[in-house]
Amino acid sequence: MSQVDLLRKAPIFESLNDLELEALAASLKERTFARGVVIFHKGSPGNSLYLIESGKVRISVLSDSGQEITLNTHGPQECFGELALLDGLPRSASAVSLERTTCRVLERGDFLTILETHPVMVRSILALLSGRVRHATAYAESLAFLDVQSRIAATLLALADRHGIQKHGIEIDLRLTQGDLASYVAATRESVNKALGTLRDQGLVSIDGQTVTVVDAQGLRDLIQY
Repeated sequence: MSQVDLLRKAPIFESLNDLELEALAASLKERTFARGVVIFHKGSPGNSLYLIESGKVRISVLSDSGQEITLNTHGPQECFGELALLDGLPRSASAVSLERTTCRVLERGDFLTILETHPVMVRSILALLSGRVRHATAYAESLAFLDVQSRIAATLLALADRHGIQKHGIEIDLRLTQGDLASYVAATRESVNKALGTLRDQGLVSIDGQTVTVVDAQGLRDLIQY
């Protein structure tokens, strides 16, 4: 996929025409990260926006107790790092590649120049930020009102929606260890193991190594009650 095609498919740049996309593409830099590489740490300078061409990236923070909490997972044609790019403040979270990942990187100076000359992009940015806020609100509500099993159900549904492959059920195209799921739902591995076993025994999910498949999406939805 060309840089212009990648930009065209990214919602944040959808308001630009072909000539503008070509000009923007010329300012992008390519970065490739092996699996498990820290792309940036929380607190580091926020001077770049990353647009994923291939691969997946996890956004996370550490709790006061030192537990990793996953805030979001991004895949192809999605961007991350935009918040610090807008306000110039340090990164609010860390980003780690979940697999070999290739990104196109837009520096803050180039981004602000484009924003000044194409104010219509503000609508796309507001939509992106609104989506981030809604996601954060839903996550906070799940932590406050749902038990571990229900939080896992909500997380698996969200991951299936964004990273699912339709097979015999919806296979989540991510490696998901019990530790990974614990970081998504802010729980211990032991409680995640117990809850997953219950969901599997109820026929709601199937588990094959690090691959989780949603077998009964409605059954999972029925568990989520605020």
